[in-house]
Amino acid sequence: MTKKSGTISYKCISCGCIQPKWLGRCPQCGNWNSLEEFIEDPNVKTPGGHGSSTVQKIKPVPLASVETQECPRLSTGISEFDRVLGGGATKRSAILIGGEPGIGKSTLLLQSAANCAASVNGRILYVSGEESAAQIKGRADRLGLNVRNIEILCSMRLEDVLSALDSLNPVFVIVDSIQTVYSVEAGLIPGTINQLKYCANELISWVKERDSVLIMTAHITKEGVIAGPKSLEHMVDTVISFERTNNEMRFLRAQKNRFGSVDELGIFVMSEKGLEIAEDPASIFITQRDGNLPAGIATAAIFEGSRVFLVEIQALTVPAKASISRVYSDKIDSARVSRVAAVLEKRAGLRFSDQDLYINVAGGMRISESAVDAALAAALYSARTDIALPQKTVLCGELSLAGEIRPTGRLRQRIKAAKNLGYTKIYAPEKEENATIIKNIKEMLNCLFGK
Repeated sequence: MTKKSGTISYKCISCGCIQPKWLGRCPQCGNWNSLEEFIEDPNVKTPGGHGSSTVQKIKPVPLASVETQECPRLSTGISEFDRVLGGGATKRSAILIGGEPGIGKSTLLLQSAANCAASVNGRILYVSGEESAAQIKGRADRLGLNVRNIEILCSMRLEDVLSALDSLNPVFVIVDSIQTVYSVEAGLIPGTINQLKYCANELISWVKERDSVLIMTAHITKEGVIAGPKSLEHMVDTVISFERTNNEMRFLRAQKNRFGSVDELGIFVMSEKGLEIAEDPASIFITQRDGNLPAGIATAAIFEGSRVFLVEIQALTVPAKASISRVYSDKIDSARVSRVAAVLEKRAGLRFSDQDLYINVAGGMRISESAVDAALAAALYSARTDIALPQKTVLCGELSLAGEIRPTGRLRQRIKAAKNLGYTKIYAPEKEENATIIKNIKEMLNCLFGK
């Protein structure tokens, strides 16, 4: 009897004798009812690596009988990286990091490998399909890293990688990058859809059976998403996006995390010593100015994961150059900007339909939290009227279509962060110490700009 998954056979649980059909008594050991159904699978390698093997037919078990286990974690030695991962890299997990060329993916992983090599008992395997061993060693020397216990393998063949994994049994595996790895089983051209799926599946299957961590880097498209099939992101446990601004700032953000939150943000600064953790991240997006605040600038207190950031929202309105007005905003969703402008036009009587709207966030941080609505509305109003907001003012609140300022969570932490940075005027939709209550868009504009 043959199926797509293989040939069904029967194996004695006492002596291992294999029979093509079920027998009541094992002909080799003589035990009764000891033959169980197995599947002869040609895709499963034997321990020697040759021929086919038998795999046991998997049967369902009651979920209530399954024991939960704490997932042990391995620290990368970089606090911001551990924060994004949810407290460290979970053992028996696969992590995919995507980012544009030259952003610092290899630097981050080399620093993590050096930190792990100094703190854990076990080998570190660094697989590179893009750089030579001399290049990687030269980077480690420039960064002053201790590369003891780090094994380097410069090969693109999956079979070489798996052989090295079996011989070294490392606790930390880095593959830079997965698009360069190929296997003769899936063809000879790396980077194809079949190659990505096959090679990633083999590496993930190896690490799932051992107390190891697998980190793979991936190329991205010009739109900024992981290049290759979307199924590669479904195969791994964590997907991390590596972003940067026009300066030395680097942002690490989780798009998927089975073992932690996806709201945390890791902030780094690229220097000659590699990636360094940004100091005082709460104020890193605030521009220090001498003199009065220009029109079109508002400050918002937002949450990213477990931390409060004060960000500067910059707005500019100019007469539309075409018959249809446009919104230029890449750090805040343009649909949110259009919605806030529509509420201002309806509830505050200020016309935006004939204006082109330009929105920017100082420092290049992407914002998706709804608490930025109040500051965005204030910045748009200020830009349209050319009236600046009062100095040292922070706003937080969600703007409804009816013009109401809706409450946001964890207001006390937002106020505390603003006070620590010297802000004296805090406007929020909830009653809280050191905060002025604003219930709707008209109240907010009256408080900020006067009647």
